[in-house]
Order: sequence, then C-alpha cells, then structure tokens
Amino acid sequence: MADRNDQGLRAPRGLVDPTTKYPQPPFPKQSQEWPGLASRMNPRPDHGEQSYVGSGRLLGRKALITGGDSGMGRAAAIAYAREGADVALSYYPTEEPDAKEVVDLIHEAGRKAASLPGDLRDEAYCTKLVADAVAALGGLDIVVLNAARQQAAESILDITTEDFDATMKTNIYAPFWIIKAALAHLKPGSVIIGTTSEQAYDPSPDLYDYAQTKAATMNYVKSLAKQLGGKGIRVCGVAPGPIWTPLQVSGGTLPQKLEKFGATAALKRPGQPAELAGIYVRLAEEDSSYTTGNIYGAGGGQGQP
Repeated sequence: MADRNDQGLRAPRGLVDPTTKYPQPPFPKQSQEWPGLASRMNPRPDHGEQSYVGSGRLLGRKALITGGDSGMGRAAAIAYAREGADVALSYYPTEEPDAKEVVDLIHEAGRKAASLPGDLRDEAYCTKLVADAVAALGGLDIVVLNAARQQAAESILDITTEDFDATMKTNIYAPFWIIKAALAHLKPGSVIIGTTSEQAYDPSPDLYDYAQTKAATMNYVKSLAKQLGGKGIRVCGVAPGPIWTPLQVSGGTLPQKLEKFGATAALKRPGQPAELAGIYVRLAEEDSSYTTGNIYGAGGGQGQP
C-alpha cells in the first residue's frame, strides 16, 4: 500500500508517464476457460492491491458488487473497503480462488465482506443475492452492476441462440432483477452504478451481442436516473475502454487480437482495473450528489463519454 507521511496524508509522488505505467502489447499468447481467473493471467492485472490508499470517503457505506472477484469489480471492492465500506461480492462459483483473495483484502482493511457466489442468469439467485447482501451487511446503499459476459465471434452466424441468451441474461436481465430487488432497501443518498463500455458508442464487429448490452446499459442508467431522481437515488455509469481483465483471455477477445490488445488506444496499452477504482469511489461518494444519469469514461483516448 502507498506510504503516508507523518500527518497521515498520502505521501507526494512524482509524475508518472501513463504510456509506460503498465505493460504494453505485445502480450503472451494465452487462453482460459470462461469465465477465467485474474490469478492465471500473464501479466497479472493490477486491481490496486498494493497502491490504493483510502481516506474514509465511504465510511459506513454498504456495497453490493457483481463481478467483484476480478476486473473493475475487484478494483472497486478493494477501494470501497479501504474507503470504509462493507462489501458483498457476487461472482460465478468457479471464480472462488480470485474472490477469496478479495475477501482477504477487505478483511485486512477492517471491513465486513460477504461472499455470495451464483449464476446471474438465474432470477432466483439475483433476488436472493440482494436479500443475502442486506442480511450480511445490515443494509445496502451502493449497488455496482459490473459483471458481464463477453464472447467474441467473427460472424453473427457463429453466435448460437444459447450464446445470445446467456449474454443478454448476464448483462441485461441480471441488473434488471437486482435493481428491482434492491429498490426496497435503497434510501435517499444511495447510488446504483452500471458498467457500460466504449462498445456502447463504437461497437466492434466481433462483439455483436456484447456491444448491444453495453448500449442498453448506458440507456438504463439514463432512464433510471430520471425515474429515481425524485427519490434521492442516483444512477451513474462507467464506460471503460480496453481493460486487462479475465474477460479478454477467456473468449472476450479473438485469439489473433489478444497479443495486441489495447494497442489502438491513444496511450498505446490497455488500462488496468486499478486505474478505474477511483471512478467507482467518486461516483459513490457524497461529494458526487449532483451526478446522476451521467457516464464516466475511461478509455485511454477511445470512446465518447
């Protein structure tokens, strides 16, 4: 974790060139079975495990994060805990090894952690997920809908109905079910944060189904913000560009593109989950009380928000 000075403030750091801060392509050839593990990636993603330093910005808050085992969800979980929040994690059962690491980090930060594995394609699980999170944390006031299914295909003809259905249920149905269940527990001052993507604005030809869901995510953020604004509940979104997560090595990127993943960004590399942690904190904290219906972009020079 980053050093503090004698006054307890973050120690000053020099300027860091963002183009060389993290690994640049080419990357080693690799693949994993869906949904993949961050612990098996080469290079291993940075989620802020050693770098994120909190300052009490979310003290006493209670957060549910889907996909909290890896990627942006993991980065958000670590940051939230170090900012003083208790965190419940939703993840696919095979991602338990990654999730256990996150739980340990939350406990090291002195906060409560709840592990709630399951399949987001199941409505009953999504409804129970909210109830279990509320029971474990003693309430709920931050909902981060981050989990997603992304499987690249060169042609629409390569996507089966089962594939299409799995993507839609994970990326669109699950947030619908979770939000409906969560609303009974969210009080004024609460926030819902959806993870959309640069794909919502500039879809890739090989992400036909995934890109649709990210455009839909952007729209449900804006629609719900209007619907829930009068209740004092904010709804925001984060739109990442190419980020180095297990999504990419478990079918989210075509094998021939993985070696150069992120090379098209202005910074000539993919982003790391740690680089988005502060965004999820910023959107959740009280200082963002006038931010709702807005999408926060972090695309390394790509995307439109």
